[in-house]
Amino acid sequence: MNISVDLAVDITPDGGDYDIVRQVIEILSEDYREQPSLEIIASRLNQSPTQLQKVFTRWAGLSPKAFLQAVTLDHAKRLLRVEGLPLLEAAIEVGLSGPGRLHDLFVTHEAMSPGEWRAMGAGLTIRYGFHPSPFGHALVMATDRGLAGLAFSDEGCEAECLEDMTRRWPQAIYVEDREATSTYVDRVFRQDRWSADQPLRVVLIGTDFQIRVWQSLLRIPLGRAVTYADIARDIGQPTASRAVGAAVGRNPLSFVVPCHRAVGKDGALTGYHWGLTRKRAMLGWEAGHA
Repeated sequence: MNISVDLAVDITPDGGDYDIVRQVIEILSEDYREQPSLEIIASRLNQSPTQLQKVFTRWAGLSPKAFLQAVTLDHAKRLLRVEGLPLLEAAIEVGLSGPGRLHDLFVTHEAMSPGEWRAMGAGLTIRYGFHPSPFGHALVMATDRGLAGLAFSDEGCEAECLEDMTRRWPQAIYVEDREATSTYVDRVFRQDRWSADQPLRVVLIGTDFQIRVWQSLLRIPLGRAVTYADIARDIGQPTASRAVGAAVGRNPLSFVVPCHRAVGKDGALTGYHWGLTRKRAMLGWEAGHA
C-alpha cells in the first residue's frame, strides 16, 4: 500500500475545515459498523462529496475511505486476537458482508490473511538465508508473497540476528533456503535493478501506526535524511516523535524501508538497530549513488 500525503493545510478563518474533518472522524469512528460511503457522509454534513474528499485528505493525510479501512482493521484485529471471534463473526461485527471482505482488507493492508495475522505466523513458511551485501552479512527472509525481512549481521553473530528476526513471527515455520532468498539480493542492492515498473513485492509486519511510519520512510529520497519530528509531522502526528522512533527501530525490512535515513533533531546519527557504523556506511553508499 502506498499512500501519498500532503500536509499543506488551508485553514479557513472560521475554522470550518477543521470542524468538518472532526465530524467526519467522529462518524467514521463511531459508525464504522455501518461502513458509511463518502456520499452518505457528505449528505449528513451537507457537503459536496468531492470537496469533502479533498478537505479530509488534505488534513488527515489519507482519504475518508482509507481512514474507515484503518478503523475497521483495528477493530477486526481486536476481535480476532483478543476476543477470539471466528472470521465470519468478526467480519459481521465490523460491518463487512462476510469473511471474504475481511480477507481482502487484511491482504491489502497487512499482506497476509486474517487467519495468518491472528496465528502470529502459525502455518506460514518463511524461507531465509544469509548473503553477502555491501553492509555485511544480510539475512533475507521471504514468504510466497514477497520479501518479509532484511537484517544485517557481523561475522559470527548470525545466530543472534536470526533469533531477533524470528521473534517477529514466533509461530511461523522457518526454512533455511539460500537459493530461494538469493533472488532478492540483486533486487535490493543493485541500483540498476531498481525499477518503478517492476516493484519489489514486500510483506510488512506491524501495527497500523508502524506501517504509516514505514510508509513515510519510503518517501525519503535517496541520499537524503529527515528527523523523527519530520516523520511525525508527515504522518499527521507532530507530537509523536518518541513513538515514531520506536516504530523506526522495529522496521523489519532494513535498507529497503530506509530507516537509516532517520536522524535526530540536530542531524545526529542516533541509534540504529544494526549498528551506527552500518548506518553511516549506508548513508555514504547512498550519497555516492544518488
